Amino acid sequence: MGDIKRGDTFISGIDEEIKKTDELLEEHSLKKGDLLFNTRNTPELVGKTAVWDGHCTAVYDNNISRVRFKSNISTLFVNYFLSSELGWRQLRARVQGTTSVAAIYNSEFDKFQILLPSLEEQRKISSVLYTLDQAIIQTEEIINQANKVKEAVIQEFYSDGYYDHDEWQEGNKQDAYVMTRADEVPADWKICEADEIADIKTGHTPSTSVDEYWGGSISWVDIHDLTQLEKNVITTTDDTITEEGLENSGAKLLPEGTLVLCRTGAIGETAILGKEMATDQDQVTFECDEDVVLPQYLMYLFEYATPQLERLSAGSTHDKIQLHFFSDLEIPLPSFEEQEKIVEAIESVDDVVVTNKEQLENLQRLKKGLEQDLLSGEVRTAGKEIDIPDEVKQYEPE
Repeated sequence: MGDIKRGDTFISGIDEEIKKTDELLEEHSLKKGDLLFNTRNTPELVGKTAVWDGHCTAVYDNNISRVRFKSNISTLFVNYFLSSELGWRQLRARVQGTTSVAAIYNSEFDKFQILLPSLEEQRKISSVLYTLDQAIIQTEEIINQANKVKEAVIQEFYSDGYYDHDEWQEGNKQDAYVMTRADEVPADWKICEADEIADIKTGHTPSTSVDEYWGGSISWVDIHDLTQLEKNVITTTDDTITEEGLENSGAKLLPEGTLVLCRTGAIGETAILGKEMATDQDQVTFECDEDVVLPQYLMYLFEYATPQLERLSAGSTHDKIQLHFFSDLEIPLPSFEEQEKIVEAIESVDDVVVTNKEQLENLQRLKKGLEQDLLSGEVRTAGKEIDIPDEVKQYEPE
């Protein structure tokens, strides 16, 4: 059942193999175009569906129902319906079980009501959604590849530098305080303690029992803001505080350009403030001396050296790095010019990631809207010229 991923149209990979027998194949074999329905799982995952793509001989387990349709029904169309909000609402109404294990029995599945247009219109609707699926898959692949390139670029520049260097010094990566994963770094790079190049602080949470402290004009950064952020610069937050909340807590108003680093939970998550903001106590902030170090250089350095940071939290009950540790971090620091070159190169790849993540969100939003319009019948495709890809035709019953 783990091979079915919610939101995916096809199953194209299998995690487990078993010894097959003729009896097993006869009763439980899969054919290309079969609809697979996850009948038992956790309440959040039960009801997942996917279409088998037939890339190998396969059978299904007792947590899966196999469905084969009559000749006037497109398997892809039904799968899109069951995966949509319209289908999901019906699924949720038929779930039985406990808080940990839930089931949708075949007798309940038989009661599903699907708005079923002509086979030709099913093909057209499936074609529109399938084309969007392919665009989503391609965009996800671009993001994955760009992230791999970014990781490689960071690894190279923070180990070898941007320029060609002839002389080297020991990196001492065994020391968790040294922000490198390399055995050696360029000899002309300075090794500075973090508090020599930045003013290091942490924030605070105003009392949540005082309403007057919350809902003001001051953006307040917490761990959720950092983990949900798709860009390097943060300009909005889920929560805001008032001047009164700022004054009656340990929170501090930080200037635009301050680097924020998560020190508990999601250690190594970073962002640069796009305006004045405050943070909670789970973040450590670096107001950089920008004549010496670029905040962006430090941000990518911490991304590269996250394993070092995680070592500093070892032994802590809640995987938290104590604030005083940050002052002693040893920062490999190239010339300002070389920092600029390193940041420029990494940002060029980062821009590809960010742009395609935005494109992915737009495609997913478009697909969700079209599912609602097309599968509910609010928008009809009858009489409209829509190309039917061979990939859609091949998943119809023979």
